[in-house]
Amino acid sequence: MKPVHYSDYLQLEKILGAQQLESELHQMPAHDEMLFIIIHQAYELWFKQIMYEVESVNSILQRPSLNDNSPELQTVVHRLQRTVTILKVLVQQIDIMETMTPMDFLDFRDMLRPASGFQSWQFKVLEARLGLQYQQRHGREYYISQLRPEQIALIKKAESEQPLIGLLNDWLERMPFLDESPDWWSSYSAVYHESLTENERNNLEGFDAVFMKDGVDGRQLSARSSRAALFIMLYRGYPILQLPFQLLNVLLEIDEQLSTWRYRHMNMVNRMIGSRVGTGGSTGKEYLKGAVDKHYIFKEIAQLTSFLVERRKLPVLDRKMEQRLGFTDSE
Repeated sequence: MKPVHYSDYLQLEKILGAQQLESELHQMPAHDEMLFIIIHQAYELWFKQIMYEVESVNSILQRPSLNDNSPELQTVVHRLQRTVTILKVLVQQIDIMETMTPMDFLDFRDMLRPASGFQSWQFKVLEARLGLQYQQRHGREYYISQLRPEQIALIKKAESEQPLIGLLNDWLERMPFLDESPDWWSSYSAVYHESLTENERNNLEGFDAVFMKDGVDGRQLSARSSRAALFIMLYRGYPILQLPFQLLNVLLEIDEQLSTWRYRHMNMVNRMIGSRVGTGGSTGKEYLKGAVDKHYIFKEIAQLTSFLVERRKLPVLDRKMEQRLGFTDSE
């Protein structure tokens, strides 16, 4: 076997030679441009790694059968948890970026036009593979307007494939427990409605839209899968539901970290350029604010917490169901 050298394996000659400063080309040296380039290169590398994890998860969830107590489901949860950890690093990198002052940025900002983070096609592909739909996008009329044809093709391909949230829906719909305990849903529905205040009882459209109807307001989770997800949240103390609950929870963490990153990014842009238009022609802070408010991918899972009841009020599961959820053989 041929010996491998550290520099060759990491292709350091390419990586360390990939920082071409525009300020040097213009013979107007700007010290902080090196930091600006390296941070954004690091972002793109992390986007690539996150995509690598998400695509592997999607491949596992595409299988027609996935045991809820299997190594494969553990792998899904583990890789999504790694994704959350990477997203936390992306947020922390903004601390490094903010060591650059607005005047430092102005030294080279105009030399970058029309380059912009808005042209990060990898991030747009990642959003699509997670489940951000075209109609959900803020500023969708120009979100691909500055990209190259081959980059637009990659985004369109990603949007045409079933995303993570769609695969999650299919997996939840296969959960057998609701079929095996058909009386549970009517019992729970009664308990939930009894727990409502008078004001809450006057607004029950949300309950029916989530659990009784499909496709209301563009929802990506079906009524059946929503009932299954709620069941997992309510009875997560049973061993067989531990991994499914971790899966739902880690998806909420991904949304939370993406939102935190967008929020920190928005504030950084406001700090650096104020109300100016971005180098790529976007509205800068205002565009980012719209994305912060609108780009929640797994909000339908978060919404389910509105329909929880206290543990002491939960319908008691029959013994056969308890045995299945507890990894015990039925008698």
